Amino acid sequence: MYNPISCEFFDQLNVAMQRKIPSTIVYYDEKEENKFTVKGIVKTMEVIDGIEFLILEKLEKKEKEKIKLHLVITFNGKRHREV
Repeated sequence: MYNPISCEFFDQLNVAMQRKIPSTIVYYDEKEENKFTVKGIVKTMEVIDGIEFLILEKLEKKEKEKIKLHLVITFNGKRHREV
């Protein structure tokens, strides 16, 4: 089920994006069964078909990854949803 992100989380993403802060994100897959951890720089945020995404440039491979924001568990160690 889709739930919009909090204003606090949105603000943290904006700061990380503007300052190019290397970030660690833990998030669920689409079925919310498996967790993944990725490190990178938040490049931008987009809304596609009413769903909010962050676009991350991975540190290790310099490739971009698109993550649905409502699937993010932690962003730089701060919890944004229950596990």
